Amino acid sequence: MPAKTVPDVESAKGDLWVFGYGSLMWQPGFEFIEQVPARLIGEHRALCVYSFDHRGTPEKPGLVLGLDRGGACRGVAFRVAAGQRSRTVEYLRNREQTTNVYREVMRSVWLDNEARERVSALAYVADRGHVQYAGRLPLAEQLRLVQEGHGRSGNNRDYVLSTVKSIEAQGFRDRELHQLAQMLHDDAHSLRPPPERDRF
Repeated sequence: MPAKTVPDVESAKGDLWVFGYGSLMWQPGFEFIEQVPARLIGEHRALCVYSFDHRGTPEKPGLVLGLDRGGACRGVAFRVAAGQRSRTVEYLRNREQTTNVYREVMRSVWLDNEARERVSALAYVADRGHVQYAGRLPLAEQLRLVQEGHGRSGNNRDYVLSTVKSIEAQGFRDRELHQLAQMLHDDAHSLRPPPERDRF
């Protein structure tokens, strides 16, 4: 399945804005000249993509975030200098589109700065027609996939917990992700051996 990309985005003039809502928030991997908390309207952050690569395999998929239809999403907008535009788009495509599960789009995002300005930002939206689109899974199934998922970028649990930590650092909460993170913490705690009693 060919990648769905924005024509000429890499060769356009001027600085490039990139909207991060998952791992890009805590590990962008590209040079930027500023980062600003931002909100995208019309799509929401969801664990709706089976990971066959970064956090899982086709045989044992993980579960990663996508932007899915409806609602709104708080994240981070990164401003990339014009001279780094082409290199950054190439990097993002190599990172995000290994299996072409996302649609590359330009979306309006509202920056949480003094000007409250609106900018057009590059974003990656879940492709609902792709075999890796998971849709809205029950929380128990999300937990199972995240517990078992491991890919070339590491285990799925760390991905979820790092994203939650980044969200908290921005000063807000994502109800469903925080609920899953609590379940992951509780599960890890229950697997620890009980402490030995002091012997007197």
